[in-house]
Amino acid sequence: MSQKQMKEAFVSNQNGTSVLEITEGLCLPALCVLCRGLLIILSQHLCSSSHNSRTRFLVDFAFLIVPLVTTLTIFSSFVLLEYLVAIILGAGLLYEIYCRRTCYARMPFPKICEKFLKVSLESEHIPAISCFRVVNSAFTAVAILAVDFPLFPRRYAKTELYGTGAMDYGVGGFIFGSAMVSPEVRRKYTKGSRLCYLTKSLYSLWPLVFLGMGRLVAIKSIDYQEHLTEYGVHWNFFFTLIAVKLITSLLLIIFPLNKSWIVAISITALYQLALDFTPLKSLILYGTDGSGTRVGLLNANREGIISVLGYVAVHMAGVQTGLYVLKERSHIKDWIKAAYCILLTAIGLFISLYIVQVNVEVASRRMANLAFCIWIVASCLILLSSLLLGDIILSFAKFVIKEAAVPCSWKLIQSPTANKKHLESIVSEAKRKEPTLCLITAMNRNQLLFFLLSNVTTGLVNLSIDTLHSSTPWALCLLNLYMFTNCLIIYVLHLQDKTVKFW
Repeated sequence: MSQKQMKEAFVSNQNGTSVLEITEGLCLPALCVLCRGLLIILSQHLCSSSHNSRTRFLVDFAFLIVPLVTTLTIFSSFVLLEYLVAIILGAGLLYEIYCRRTCYARMPFPKICEKFLKVSLESEHIPAISCFRVVNSAFTAVAILAVDFPLFPRRYAKTELYGTGAMDYGVGGFIFGSAMVSPEVRRKYTKGSRLCYLTKSLYSLWPLVFLGMGRLVAIKSIDYQEHLTEYGVHWNFFFTLIAVKLITSLLLIIFPLNKSWIVAISITALYQLALDFTPLKSLILYGTDGSGTRVGLLNANREGIISVLGYVAVHMAGVQTGLYVLKERSHIKDWIKAAYCILLTAIGLFISLYIVQVNVEVASRRMANLAFCIWIVASCLILLSSLLLGDIILSFAKFVIKEAAVPCSWKLIQSPTANKKHLESIVSEAKRKEPTLCLITAMNRNQLLFFLLSNVTTGLVNLSIDTLHSSTPWALCLLNLYMFTNCLIIYVLHLQDKTVKFW
């Protein structure tokens, strides 16, 4: 076998792992984000001098990226131990902050909580959504390179036919996260006719067309290894994004935004019926001739083309979630209710997933069937609710420490009627500069560039290093260096106030 064939065989024919194990790994970043925020608050209180950009980057990298790398590699079998460490660290930091509180020092804890629930929040963006998108981006960046090394557990790799692997979550999570902040959700195209809205949506696709074609040409020209059953011969992730955007733009012209959940359920239900009672499933798995042919455009790319239907449903579910999360809320107690509702919905979906997998069909990334769509949405909601709850705990820590400021977190205000000019007058210059010292904001700002950069550097590593025979220490160092380089480039661009857009 050639080196290319060996690498393709190394990532093929995997059966995945349990839904519970993947969910455990997904929720860990929320704890890491919380611990990072608590550490920043405590260090601000203990040290009078503010951290510089270099220190803040190293702290963010240590708390946000390193745990992801280790969870997907050497600590993959010790996720619960990582949880225990993170919980002890977080509880210890929160206890220290509470003991050193500068506000309500003589007030009993129940009274402090009562006052905290009445506090209002001021933020142009929901921090949990930014963190959600960054966690997905970082997870994908680590996984696409780590999967080529022996230290990456094979059960985390993309599944061949049925099952749930950690990497199977990546595309669905990316689409769900993008849908939550889509122009439709943010009411970006509120002016003009529906035709004008559709024209703007179609125009925004040209960078993805360029990137998709560029990736296809690059992969074929250098004979780079591919997992054929992932999308097909010519199809790739960018073409899936294009197709999803095209279809959802048309759907959102026809159906009201607040009915997106009905559209999502209808698509997944009808698609699953088609898989069960028509030759569609046989077409995806075996081609038109029933023997796995790749002759013709449809046969060559059958997985990528037909699975778009499932990802459209995931996108519509993301739109509905975005509408709910971005709804205006004034008090902390309102956000607690929102996080609680999202968490309950996630639990309900996981129960539905179990029922569907037992009675209908097991989740399949290759087909993006009903069980797969339910799993993706449930996983996204459990991560989002975890991040929201973490933000609320972090807000409490900021509430009891005067002048505490954490990048990419809610700002607290005492009155929901306070206007922006008043808020700007009471926020110190140091606080205004805080967001520039934040890896989360940097990655969220240039998410597509980070993804492209990760793909390019992954290709360079694979072309220059024999990943299949790399030792564990060497592979671990290489993965951290790879992530450090990508994150540093994005961070420097952010500090220079540069947003790289392709349209």
